Amino acid sequence: MQDTFIKAYPKLLQPSVAVAGLWLAHGDEPLLSQWLIDAMRPHWRAQNYAIKRIELISVKSWQEVLSELGSQSLFDDASALIVTGNHKPDKAVIAELTRFAQDAQTGAHSHSLLWLTPKQDKRSQSSKWFAPFAQYGHVIDCNLYNEQQRQQLLQIQAQQFGLKLSQDAWQLLMSHTEHHLLSAYQTLWRLSYLFAPQLVGNSDDSIQETSALTPPTTNVALDIKDLQAALVSDAQFSVFDLSDAMLAGNSAQVAKIMFQLKATDEPTTLVLWAISKDMRQIMQLMDGQAPQALGIWRSKQGLYQQACRRHSKAQTAEWPALLYRCDQAIKGLIRQPAWELLLQAALELAGKRLFTTR
Repeated sequence: MQDTFIKAYPKLLQPSVAVAGLWLAHGDEPLLSQWLIDAMRPHWRAQNYAIKRIELISVKSWQEVLSELGSQSLFDDASALIVTGNHKPDKAVIAELTRFAQDAQTGAHSHSLLWLTPKQDKRSQSSKWFAPFAQYGHVIDCNLYNEQQRQQLLQIQAQQFGLKLSQDAWQLLMSHTEHHLLSAYQTLWRLSYLFAPQLVGNSDDSIQETSALTPPTTNVALDIKDLQAALVSDAQFSVFDLSDAMLAGNSAQVAKIMFQLKATDEPTTLVLWAISKDMRQIMQLMDGQAPQALGIWRSKQGLYQQACRRHSKAQTAEWPALLYRCDQAIKGLIRQPAWELLLQAALELAGKRLFTTR
């Protein structure tokens, strides 16, 4: 059976899962492989498995794997092997793995073998060594192919942490972490200690593993201000103060806030997110969309309308290109300093144009 990680992972988080037999996880995202192990480990321990890792240093290492699966401890009901390395089994080992998988299906034994490999292309998946896993075991594609899958997976992790983020908070999280899976996960982990400490942080492994199978029944709801409070450094001002100053057209205050944010090393990605969010919403309002439909708070609708009156569509048409240059500067793709372009964009939104274009 073959499945994607995004489909297989939630199933493994259920309280009762059959883990005996062959498992193959292939992909180039190490974090997904680790999450797969973390999801299977509570089941192994609950069923009294002896867990061991084996690194394939050559084709002959498969004999050690088979030997380990054939041994039976007096103190454990079965063995769970986590195998790493990319050495493919030979013909004899393939036959043994096939027999192993078939016996697991009939209940002749309850041993479990999880092999972690790099991503396997279609040619590799048509090879003979792949057949026992695909026909009699479980093959999990540990790759993410779009941003929707990334956010879906992070939402599952947020639920495991007892958190529920609003859509704006998710956008801020992804922007702040530059759509990096590990960074986003680590941020969720820190948020759980700030907002849901009673649900996480226990040092007892058995309690952690039990909670992995039984996620919290209630989640702590976080909006964008909660997330901003957790992400912001020791700056005197936040990007929310910057937003208010830009929308109000207070260019002197915008410059003051920007210099303070730079001095306190506020993440440039966070500043760009605040500027681009306001710019996009102004352009959408000028195209006739309603503030309520855009999720603009009632208390800030006046500021947005005020900003709309300051600009023409000809001016706002230049904003996407400016935001793109800011993003390039942050990523080091152009030589112009990022903070210089961010200040230009912030003042532009406030109605203070530094440069004129023809």
